[in-house]
Amino acid sequence: MDLDINLMRATFTVVSLCIFVGIVFWAYGRNRHAEFEEAAQLPLADD
Repeated sequence: MDLDINLMRATFTVVSLCIFVGIVFWAYGRNRHAEFEEAAQLPLADD
């Protein structure tokens, strides 16, 4: 089976976009807000 290079590029682009959107939803999800807020305060915490 001979795959066209443009089909492979298009497929890679779509897969990459889906992964990017998934990461954005993961990072900006409501469940992660508390974890990221705590991590943001770590440099300011006294030992």
